[in-house]
Amino acid sequence: MDIEMMIGDEEVMLIGDDFVVSESDFSKKKEEEINNAFVKIENDPRVTKVGRSIRKYSIDELPQFFNILKGDMSFVGPRPERPEIAAEYEKDLPEFHLRLQAKCGLTGYAQVFGKYNTTPYDKLQMDLMYIANPSLTQDLRILFATVKILFMKESTEGVAEG
Repeated sequence: MDIEMMIGDEEVMLIGDDFVVSESDFSKKKEEEINNAFVKIENDPRVTKVGRSIRKYSIDELPQFFNILKGDMSFVGPRPERPEIAAEYEKDLPEFHLRLQAKCGLTGYAQVFGKYNTTPYDKLQMDLMYIANPSLTQDLRILFATVKILFMKESTEGVAEG
């Protein structure tokens, strides 16, 4: 496929056999791809058979038990986001950090009653609801729901490609 560049008054255009895109749009798309490098995607070609099994059975969460034993985490509480993702969310939702008022947990209200691709706003609402109404009964309900979810494929759905 031949790609030629056409320089206009305002920006560079990339022109291929079946597309025309501005360089700035192309750059934004590439930046999104880089920033979302660790986003869970359905049928992700980067995941090996072993990795697929690890994800399917959430074995990658086992090291978090050491954090629970150390007292850094609890079994139930808001799930922590990667710092760069939390910073991104806080641009639109400055109150997003409020969900960290409680100790973060291995599982949480938003993970059980939301999905992997629940919006940051909805995650915030669910986590704040959990924090505002702490109870052992609620924690047990979330823990039992988490065990159930481990065996339901649709509960761990990722972001659809495209």
